[in-house]
Amino acid sequence: MDTPTALITGASRGLGRALAAALNDRGWRLVIDGRDARRLGATAAALPRPELVVALPGDVADPAHRAALATAVGPHLDLLVNNASDLGPSPLPRLVDLRPEEFTRVLTVNTVAPLALLQAVLPALRAGGRVVDISSDAAVEAYAGWGGYGASKAALDHLTAVLATEHPDLRIYAVDPGDMATDMHQAAFPGEDISDRPAPETVVPALLALIDGDLPSGRYRAAELVPVPETAAGR
Repeated sequence: MDTPTALITGASRGLGRALAAALNDRGWRLVIDGRDARRLGATAAALPRPELVVALPGDVADPAHRAALATAVGPHLDLLVNNASDLGPSPLPRLVDLRPEEFTRVLTVNTVAPLALLQAVLPALRAGGRVVDISSDAAVEAYAGWGGYGASKAALDHLTAVLATEHPDLRIYAVDPGDMATDMHQAAFPGEDISDRPAPETVVPALLALIDGDLPSGRYRAAELVPVPETAAGR
C-alpha cells in the first residue's frame, strides 16, 4: 500500500503540530508549513519520523508558496488540512475599529488561501480523499471583538459546504475545534491566563475520527465527535 500523504498548513505549533505528530507517528508522509522557519524546522525535526516530512516555511497568502506546497505534495494526496489562520490585530478590536487592510489580511489567510490551496492540489487528491478546514465557533456566534475573524471563518464554512456539494467523490469537512491553549488564542486574550483551556492534542482524536471514518461531508464540532475536556472559562 502506498504511504498516505497529508498537507497540513500552520503545522509549526498548536493544533497543526499536534495533528502532524499523530499522523507521522502512524507512518504518514507529511508536507507542512509555517511562517516561522526556525520553529517549523524544530517541529519537523521533533516529529516521530522526520524522514517522511517536507517542511516548507512560508505564508499561505503567498501564491508562490502555495505553488511550492502543491509541488512538494507530488502526484497523490490523501488529506489536506487548512489549519493556518490569522487572528487579526491583538487586542481584538471592535468591527468599527478594524482597519480594512487588517480585515483583508484575515480574509486572505483564513478564506481565500484555503480555497486557492485546494485548487492547487485538487488534481492530486485521490477519490475519497479528505479536506479538513479548521473553523471556529466565532463563525456562528456573535462575540464582541471577533467580528473580522468570525466573518472569515463563516465564509470558510460556506465555501467548504459548496465544495462538498460540487465534489461528492471527496469528504470535505469544516471543524470547530473549540477553545484551546494555543498561541493564537493567547493573542486574543493578552495578559490573561488561558492555561485552563484544553491542549491542542485533546482535539486530535476528533480530527482522526473524520480522517479515518466515513462521515458525510459537513460541518462538525470536535466535541460532538470525541468528547474534549470542559473549560472553566468561555471565549
